[in-house]
Parts: sequence; structure tokens; C-alpha cells
Amino acid sequence: MKVSIAILLLFFTTSIVMAQGYSGKGDQKFQVGANFQDNGTGVVASYDYGVGENISIGAISSYALGIGEGLGNGARERFDIKARFSAHLGPVIGVSNRFDLYPGLDLGLKNFGFHTGARFFFSEGFGLFTELGFPIARYDTGDLSPAEKLHNQFVVNLGATFNFL
Repeated sequence: MKVSIAILLLFFTTSIVMAQGYSGKGDQKFQVGANFQDNGTGVVASYDYGVGENISIGAISSYALGIGEGLGNGARERFDIKARFSAHLGPVIGVSNRFDLYPGLDLGLKNFGFHTGARFFFSEGFGLFTELGFPIARYDTGDLSPAEKLHNQFVVNLGATFNFL
């Protein structure tokens, strides 16, 4: 019973605090979480910096830890890093300022791609995020081996996001 009351108090306290999903120029977000894709799971980290009212630039990197059988252990296949550009739609569509919806483009070591994500902040500095990403144009256009498909296919990222204002 005491645990239930504590959880309820924590929920109401964090929902009262005015968190910012995206606050415009100078906004800074750091995210860390898990990366899920065919034949591999791993870790992902990203950083976004607000350069305009609804625009940010940043970087995202991921490393596959658990990979399928027969894929080898090369770091070249496991690692990816991308520069990214995002358009933050939360302020445009008029949703809660604790919520941020952001589609964007990214340019990485393996492809040129698209991502779309959502963040929800429970407090001024902490929230959760999810992102979906997929390649638009792969650098290697031939038949890809399963190892070459790591970070070069549809991916899902889930984790925690932190506000650095």
C-alpha cells in the first residue's frame, strides 16, 4: 500500500512540473537506449542541438552487442554513426509541451536514411523516447550479407532522454 501511494505521489509530482519536449534554438537533448533490428540488438546514443524554432541537428551512434549466428565479430559491421537533421512538430501541431514528435533525415557510414521519433518528458530533465529509422539509399546496392544489413535496415530505438537547457 505504501509503495502504491509513493508511486502515485511521484506520478502527480512529475506531471505537475512543466517539462519541455522541444524549446527551440539552443535546446539540447541527450538520449541513450536500446537498438533493435533483424539479427542484432545493441545500444544507441544520440545528441540533438536546436538551431531554430523547430529544427535541430545532431548525431546518433549505435553498436550491436547481440548478433545472430554466423555474422562474425567485426566492429565494422557492429558500429554505425550518423549526422542527423530533425524537424520538431510538437509546437507546430499544438500538443502538450512535454511531448515532441520529430521526423528527420540522417547521413551515416552505411546509408542515407529517414527517422521519426517521439519523446515524452515526465520532468524538466527526464523522459522516454522511441525512434524508427530506415535507409532511403544504401551505399552498397548489391545483395547484402546479414552482417552488412546491421544498421542498414529498419531499426527501432527505445530509451531515456535527458534535457540539457
